[in-house]
Amino acid sequence: MRLILLGPPGCGKGTQSQRLTEKYEIPQLSTGDMLRAAVKAETPIGLKARDIMARGELVPDDVVVAIVADRIEQPDARNGFILDGFPRTVPQAEALARMLADKGLRLDAAIELKVDEGILHERIAKRVAEMKARGETIRADDNPEALEKRVHAYRLQTAPLVSYYSKHKLLRSTDGMASIEEVSAAIDRILGNAGKGAQRKAARKPARRPKARKSAMAARTAAKPRKAAKPRKAGRKRASKPVPKAAGRRTAARRRGARKIRAKRVNKAGRRG
Repeated sequence: MRLILLGPPGCGKGTQSQRLTEKYEIPQLSTGDMLRAAVKAETPIGLKARDIMARGELVPDDVVVAIVADRIEQPDARNGFILDGFPRTVPQAEALARMLADKGLRLDAAIELKVDEGILHERIAKRVAEMKARGETIRADDNPEALEKRVHAYRLQTAPLVSYYSKHKLLRSTDGMASIEEVSAAIDRILGNAGKGAQRKAARKPARRPKARKSAMAARTAAKPRKAAKPRKAGRKRASKPVPKAAGRRTAARRRGARKIRAKRVNKAGRRG
């Protein structure tokens, strides 16, 4: 199961990703975590990313895609994965599609959690209040000002992915404002229908006749020897077809007429002489 969850900050992607990870036993892949792991492991791509980040530059798309490509080849991602924070732009989505195609893979779905931004601000405020009451550390971006910046960046960069995946018939949408249990149940229905649709598509695809079988038949036909013609026996003449009696009489009459004509010509020549 290879998935992408789409939605603005605070829509519940993290909660649903964690549930899907436990249910399907597939990893949630965060680009930030993957970058840090690659840098720590000092892989060739990680070293390249480390030099870029040391200069204070953004890691380019091709490096991020290469890190994702390395990560999904690890054993725990063999049965699938959930991408978190990637892709963020349409060019990244196109690069991801090319990379998966090179590996003979494809996404199963891009699930959009649709939310009302006004209610989203209330949800963030409530979450901050609950974390404070429990004495937990508050994230630096869990405040109205930071949230507005994050939502604005989502609108500009990531929201176009909704149209992109809709065009490629991978987008599935659900109400992200429902309760966690209701959203989870909706995602389960989406994934169940997506799996059935893929099976129906495979069943409708006509099976092609193997070319190897046709080639083998042609080879057998070409290798089969032709029957040789029987040689004629020496001294034996081919029997002629019998001439019908009527045809024989006509031929004899023609010969007699030709002799009479020659005789007349000879008599005339003698008289003249």
